[in-house]
Amino acid sequence: MEPAFLPIPALAQPAPLGSRISSLKFRCPNSISHPALAARSKKRVVFNGKSFSVNMEASETDAPAAETAATLSDSGVSSSNLKFRSWKLTGTPGGSDWAKRSAARAMLRAVGFEDEDFGKPIVTVACPHTSATPCNAHLADLGNILVDAVTERGGKPFVFGTPVISDGETMGMEGMRYSLVSRDLIADCIEMMHEGYSADGLLTLGGCDKSIPGALMPIARNNSIGVMLYGGTILPGHLHSEPLTVVSSFEAIGSYGAGKIGMERLLEVEKHACPGSGSCGGMYTANTMASVIEALGMSVPYSSSHPAVDTSNNISAKKRLDCIESVNALFTCLERGIRARDIMTRPAFENAITVMMALGGSTNAVLHLLALAHEAQVALSIDDFNRVAARVPLIGDFKPFGKYVMEDLDNIGGVPMVMKTLLDAGLLHGDCLTVTGKTIAENLKYVGSRPANQDVIFALDDPYAPPLKHVIVMRGNLAPDGAVIKLSGKNVPEHRGPARVFNSEEEALDAVLANQINKGDVLVIRYEGPRGGPGMREMLSPSAALVGAGLGKDVALITDGRFSGGTHGIMIGHMSPEAAVGGPIALVNEGDIITIHPYEQTINLEVADDVLAQRRAAWVPPPLRYPTGVLAKYARCVTSASLGAVTH
Repeated sequence: MEPAFLPIPALAQPAPLGSRISSLKFRCPNSISHPALAARSKKRVVFNGKSFSVNMEASETDAPAAETAATLSDSGVSSSNLKFRSWKLTGTPGGSDWAKRSAARAMLRAVGFEDEDFGKPIVTVACPHTSATPCNAHLADLGNILVDAVTERGGKPFVFGTPVISDGETMGMEGMRYSLVSRDLIADCIEMMHEGYSADGLLTLGGCDKSIPGALMPIARNNSIGVMLYGGTILPGHLHSEPLTVVSSFEAIGSYGAGKIGMERLLEVEKHACPGSGSCGGMYTANTMASVIEALGMSVPYSSSHPAVDTSNNISAKKRLDCIESVNALFTCLERGIRARDIMTRPAFENAITVMMALGGSTNAVLHLLALAHEAQVALSIDDFNRVAARVPLIGDFKPFGKYVMEDLDNIGGVPMVMKTLLDAGLLHGDCLTVTGKTIAENLKYVGSRPANQDVIFALDDPYAPPLKHVIVMRGNLAPDGAVIKLSGKNVPEHRGPARVFNSEEEALDAVLANQINKGDVLVIRYEGPRGGPGMREMLSPSAALVGAGLGKDVALITDGRFSGGTHGIMIGHMSPEAAVGGPIALVNEGDIITIHPYEQTINLEVADDVLAQRRAAWVPPPLRYPTGVLAKYARCVTSASLGAVTH
């Protein structure tokens, strides 16, 4: 029997697109009996004397014209059983709506439609390209490959862009307030294009970390037939044989501020940290989210670890083939009526959390998985992360806390190898459906086990760290609705110290760089939450400055904002309720003692209840920072970080 998936070999020179598509047939069974795929209603249509079925959605509004003629006209228009709802845009040949849609077809002809194209399924291709950031700078090239592949499979692609805000570039400035906001805006843009044109299938690309959940949220929101593809990881930079990532540059800023390095070294790191296109190379948010979405079953196997480009900064052969496999997966889902919520089930989310914990992923995954579950209408709470974490050891040794980057994981088998290791240990639900048309267990059947003689991925029986030593959800009188800490395997039995209170990220960073922070302190950065920021900025600048100054093990940082996937140290984010809505973090005074017990999963303020009550009575809600515009709109509708900071 042929394997379900094999690692894609590197190609010296990619073959012509057409030959690659024809030779790379998606290896899926001819039929599927997964319980999620209950019989879909069908509609019989006759064209040129041939009968075919059209998949129907539950809503009658998505059907072709109810009075479709028994025999369609000889207009030369071909038809497809995959075109299950875009008839509403193009009209049904021979149907009562055909004449009504003539003006729409006239405009479509202006963008290249021929007679035969009106019978083809329409596939929207969301391509969040920008030349502003390496994470997404190559996505136009990937979009072109997807467009060509959709065309060769008999579809008609509608390609479009979305906003993109780079976390790394806007870190520590006002622009960072737009980063998390862009996640939901990207989702809204994709929904608008896909639903506005009544498209049949949806392909979405993601690069910079907010564009990844933003690319999947609309697929889940409308229970669409769609596939998400990650643009790929950046290759590591090198300086005097030392591997670098963008976080190396952030930490170099702290080292420079502490007088440990000079301007010449700072500039050298800056020039070598990011060698080309692709998302940040460690197990930061982008690679974390790409991995968990592969584990969730919404992207094709191996795609999360494949590099974006080669050493010449051209699209890598592996990523080109990911595009082809993704298009084939989409057409498999179209043929079999596999929808997002058939895949994005409660067990699938548990698989995603398991992979996140095993690899040592970003705390941002908590925020984004909660948002994705909300869109998929899956009951998932912040406390479920601790429940899953209690049985999953940390086995990945990745930056920012470890030695390796995503390319190193790709070289030893990628995320499927990790998932195979977890599945064999009974830590994954193998019966979850995926976009391949196969289950997790079927996709992993021929995947190799963990290679020996490497320390990128540790053995489960001898892990990097035991369960509950990575991302933990904490509660206490300072965070009654929850907060998130990333231990990354470190032993932090307790941290107790005086609060150093700052009402913005900039104030805290200035204090760190001015050497005003002492060992044992607890930095409190507030009014940076989803509503108060607004936008819940990442505190990578002050946290990296602490690490660069040699204080990463001795100073804790707590915030109602969040942290970059590149953050490490004693960092607690997502403090809920946030300061802007009167959460306890708003009541902390300079010098108050804060106690952090990671193993007890508690964070508390050592202030008497009656004193806190007095402070609460005197507290006045601050006005919105931005009275108009996108940020004002976001602040008025966003929910708590403990709920995923969703906006509807």
